[in-house]
Amino acid sequence: MAISSTVKLVALALGAGALGLLAGQFVGGGGWLMRTELGQRFLQDRMVSGAPKPPADLAVASRGQAMPPITLPGLDGAPTQLPQAYAGRPIMINLWASWCGPCIKEMPELNRYAKAQGGQGTQVVGIALDNAGDVAAFLQRVPVDYPILLDAPGPRDAGVRLGNLKGVLPYTVLIGADGKLIKQRIGPFEDGEIEGWVD
Repeated sequence: MAISSTVKLVALALGAGALGLLAGQFVGGGGWLMRTELGQRFLQDRMVSGAPKPPADLAVASRGQAMPPITLPGLDGAPTQLPQAYAGRPIMINLWASWCGPCIKEMPELNRYAKAQGGQGTQVVGIALDNAGDVAAFLQRVPVDYPILLDAPGPRDAGVRLGNLKGVLPYTVLIGADGKLIKQRIGPFEDGEIEGWVD
């Protein structure tokens, strides 16, 4: 009888450990499940369920729906309207800030991908939730070849309008050539991951 109880206890402990490991892969920043579409959907659903409600009059993008138009200035002050500025092309919009370590780490990978797309592929656009001076200084040190737009962080910022209700950075969305939100990603891209994510 004692052996049977011990076996049950060990089996229960192993099962709990396996569930804990699996949960860690879902919620841990570097877990392999977070690098899958299933893991990202799980994380997005979890984030939305625990986030404050956006302002009632604010249009917020959701997967499969048209992206609400967003007009933001570039560093030169000229406004760009998304998604209209790149109509007919997929757009990968990456939200970042100059103080965000993971954002900075992924920027060379985003730049590599943007260069490979040329004028006909997916258009990469960065939206810095930061002040213009800090962004300009940062881009002097870490230049990128894709457009950078500016927005002030807050309850009505571009990230919230693109479904990032908790303001987690980096945050990336893929908008189809038809203007609909296809994918959302919480967290940075590692080397070589973007092509697989976009495809």
